[in-house]
Amino acid sequence: MRPGLPARLTAAQQYFNLRISPLCQGAGSLRPNGLTWIFDLRPTALSRVYRLRIEYQQGGTPQVFAVAPDLIELAGGRKLPHVYEQKPTRLCLYRPARSKWHLGLLISQTVVQWAALWLFYFEEWLASDEWAGGGEHPPVTKSRRGERRPRRSGTSRSENKGIDPGTAA
Repeated sequence: MRPGLPARLTAAQQYFNLRISPLCQGAGSLRPNGLTWIFDLRPTALSRVYRLRIEYQQGGTPQVFAVAPDLIELAGGRKLPHVYEQKPTRLCLYRPARSKWHLGLLISQTVVQWAALWLFYFEEWLASDEWAGGGEHPPVTKSRRGERRPRRSGTSRSENKGIDPGTAA
């Protein structure tokens, strides 16, 4: 362990904590260096239920996908706000370059709550057509292989609105 930094959690520790968390009861699979977790989440008592999938590779950042219902259908064809990808719908919950996430944080105590907050703002956006989540989202560029990915810090940025979990709550 490096002085001043929290211990890095293994994929197995993340998986165990997802399994015991009352906020994200679901099922998944554990691999030697990663995990997949699928669970249902209702952002408020009046909200619909959403099925989400978390993909995590040890040493990386968790990725959260909306599985059901289809958010694009709910949006009536409008382009979804604050996502890394439209299809499959990968939610933009925090800005990795801003250090909201680090390897010592539990996915069950951070990313799951950020996903609930994102869904809350998504439902508000459905009714108002205004994204009220705050934050920013990096522009997406094409990699050499043709894959879409966020630009790294130091390149030009656009100021799109999105969630900043550090200021939410």
